[in-house]
Amino acid sequence: MLMKSIVTGLAGTALLATVAFAQTPPATTDKAAPAATATTTTAHDQWRISKMSGVKVYNEANENIGSINDLLMDKSGNVKIAVIGVGGFLGMGEHLVAVPYEKLKFVNEPVAYSGTAATNPPGRPATTTTTGAATGTDRPAATATSTASKWYPDHAVFNASKDELKNMPEFKYSE
Repeated sequence: MLMKSIVTGLAGTALLATVAFAQTPPATTDKAAPAATATTTTAHDQWRISKMSGVKVYNEANENIGSINDLLMDKSGNVKIAVIGVGGFLGMGEHLVAVPYEKLKFVNEPVAYSGTAATNPPGRPATTTTTGAATGTDRPAATATSTASKWYPDHAVFNASKDELKNMPEFKYSE
């Protein structure tokens, strides 16, 4: 019985080897075959929705009024609502409000501040302090390249104060 299994195994191996050797290589011609073109999609002017959560929201007076917690879209995939978290600390006691997405203005450049590091809001280093509008020429080169390669904007602008947002009806997710 053992000998029969060994002979069957060797015969199967020999059969597979002859099939592999029987294959002929493709004929070479003078014309080079067209190279397989890899199709890649680039999206230089688009932002990832997954990276939008946490983007700071400022008002027109450059005051931090909250951050984006979520984006809601309709069934056709168009973003319609931005859920902004106002107040609170580390998500505790935060007041969620829903604002129309088209009312937000997204900005790739850092917020322009005039003053010293002591007057800058928390989280904004003094090295990005500018007087006037922030342009690529009045910021350090490292900051200029990092904002161009991000998949999300630096911040959003919404025309309201923190108190106005806190007085808006609270947004709640329906179950």
